[in-house]
Amino acid sequence: MSRLIDNSITIYEALQNIKEGKYVMPAFQRQYVWGMEQIEKLWDSILLDYPIATFLFWHVDDSNVTWDTYFCSFLSEVTFDSRKQADSVNYELTSIDVKKTDTAILDGQQRLTSLFISLFGEAYIRPNYARRRTGDKIVTKLLIELNKNKISVDEDEYNSKKFDIKFSEKIGRLSPTQFELKNILDEKFQNETTREKAIEEAIGNVPADSKDYARNILLKLYNKIFVEKLVRYTEINDMKQDDALEMFVRFNSGGKALRKSEITMSILEAYWPSAKTEFGKILVDSYAGFGTDFIIRSALMLYGDVVKSNINKKIAEDLKNDWNLFKKALSNLESLLKEMKIDVSRFSSSWNVLLPIIYYVYYNPEYNKNIKAVRAYLLRAIFFTYFQSGTTSKLQQMKSNINSFGYEITIEMLNQMNDLRVTDGKIEDVLNSEKGSRVAGEVLYYLNLEWTNKNFKYEQDHLHPENRFNGSKPVSVTIEEWKRWRGMRNRLPNLHLLEGRSNGSKNDMRLIDYYNDMNDEQKEKFSKQAMIPQDVSLEIEDFEKFYEARKAILAEKIRELLG
Repeated sequence: MSRLIDNSITIYEALQNIKEGKYVMPAFQRQYVWGMEQIEKLWDSILLDYPIATFLFWHVDDSNVTWDTYFCSFLSEVTFDSRKQADSVNYELTSIDVKKTDTAILDGQQRLTSLFISLFGEAYIRPNYARRRTGDKIVTKLLIELNKNKISVDEDEYNSKKFDIKFSEKIGRLSPTQFELKNILDEKFQNETTREKAIEEAIGNVPADSKDYARNILLKLYNKIFVEKLVRYTEINDMKQDDALEMFVRFNSGGKALRKSEITMSILEAYWPSAKTEFGKILVDSYAGFGTDFIIRSALMLYGDVVKSNINKKIAEDLKNDWNLFKKALSNLESLLKEMKIDVSRFSSSWNVLLPIIYYVYYNPEYNKNIKAVRAYLLRAIFFTYFQSGTTSKLQQMKSNINSFGYEITIEMLNQMNDLRVTDGKIEDVLNSEKGSRVAGEVLYYLNLEWTNKNFKYEQDHLHPENRFNGSKPVSVTIEEWKRWRGMRNRLPNLHLLEGRSNGSKNDMRLIDYYNDMNDEQKEKFSKQAMIPQDVSLEIEDFEKFYEARKAILAEKIRELLG
């Protein structure tokens, strides 16, 4: 059970702990993203006596981290771009010596890094093209104006700085009344016997009417850094890495809970800096809408534990080293689906169902000899909504079953799995799916693959028009039958796919009239594509006979599709 301990220390103590390597960041921390203005406002808030918000620390020792648990040191220098935002930098990963390092920062990285850069580190402006060629860096320093007559902040503007604190690269042309924040660390300010004299020297150029203002600022700055215990933190003890990751997801400092996949991407980039670039090269064309989550989950499926969903060094290196094989597996998946007349792009927002096939294709060079079983798996998973819940455990189960069957996906394997076994009950559920539901849409799509044209847009439509059931019942039909039929009208046996323009022309026509308007060739084509039962009346009075006959045809065809 984790224990929580609340404590507080000074800014100086916290920064010394960073400098000495006592504090580090877990590998799953995000990059430093603050800009110059955020750092300036942080110091402004400190001098205004605002709290800095609580920090969340994780106590690490031999009991809760292993040799392959990686951490990052804090940045000691930052380069800002023309928009004054920090350049994205991949942190160097390192394992730690728990005799020296005992604290990892779960929440507060941006604030602590900003304070550390301000007082102990270096800040630079990315040079323009002319200076970049010489390799020069433009140094920028964090300064505060001590002459209140020169302060240019807007007192009325909401959320503006109240003190004139800003970064400046005009080194050597500084106003004689500007003070570099870093200089407060000089021994003469820290030593009680020399502090007063040091302050008087620092404000020597300040006009008489601003002396008190300047003196108070420097005294306050000293107190805020060295005396007041502004770094209030909660320390969590006896917590394992998985729990720390979970806690970070919930309480990261941006205020917006990160998804685990965002953090695992950060970890992956730490081990493999060009990961996102490489991902971008394959997330195009057919895979354009898939996103990095798809690749991360695929990597976990192939090389790790998809349930834990934690990227470690081994998984990252396996993916990096096998990248060409991984890309080939995605290419082979696309080809395999194409043989079934299915576009891989169809799964851009529902790609979990593809991962067992990727696993099978990756580890089985003879994958294309078993198309029927692969199609059976894919359609069973879709029609029976296999991945509607418990996704990661089901992926792990599929992985285990494929391994047990010699890296094959087989009908026998599927029939041994309760969720994927074809039963009369499951077929009945599929046939009872209604217009507009995901299942009805998917079943109609796959039932009609042989004739649909991907250049046309198709719509679900009723064979016997829905509107007819809102009117009066036929004379020969009882009230009970009519009520029952109204409940059946939206279900799969009364639905088919119709190309958009045709659907517009059919509209609310009676089925018998729509059919009789066709010539013989059109009637034959329509009957085949819509799977219309032969020798059954298309009149509304015979709706139930038509419905049951078509239901039997669909049931047989669905069973064929499901192997």
